[in-house]
Amino acid sequence: MRKLLQLSRWIDRANDRVGYLVTLLVPLMLLLGVWNVVGRYVGRLVGQNLSSNAFIEGQWYIFSLIFLLGAAYTLRHNDHVRVDVLYSNRSPRQKAIVNLLGSLLFLIPFCLMVMGASWSSIMASWARGEISPDPGGLPRYPIKSAILICCTLLSLQGLSEAIKSWAILNRPNAEEPPHGD
Repeated sequence: MRKLLQLSRWIDRANDRVGYLVTLLVPLMLLLGVWNVVGRYVGRLVGQNLSSNAFIEGQWYIFSLIFLLGAAYTLRHNDHVRVDVLYSNRSPRQKAIVNLLGSLLFLIPFCLMVMGASWSSIMASWARGEISPDPGGLPRYPIKSAILICCTLLSLQGLSEAIKSWAILNRPNAEEPPHGD
């Protein structure tokens, strides 16, 4: 169990680091969004286009990265959407059972299914160097790859949550998480 909890801590730290890096993208996305709006209106006044499809797509690419790469961080800190009616009034042991089963039966299989279903499309996108159909648009293959990264990070975090839940279930006093989370 000690080795599994060490693995869990490593996964948690890795997703914390990714989550921190993702937070750095938020101001960039906001600045790009402000530039897109200001550039459009100022550009009309001066008679020059100050924005572009690349800037507009860049804004939604960054938003996609924040969403996709932040998912595991959100799960790690228990800030994800959950049906609290079924969960909030449960004992730590019952919560651990729900978390363990949810991770092993739903989260991890779903992530693996998404990875399997999207793999060939992403590889084909890389093979042909897919770019946006919009004039001046960005390449599409890097952002599509974020789907695989998201599912990998989310699967690993699901594994970490399952390990912590298993540790709770195997302790006589299951009032606190096994490594202080």
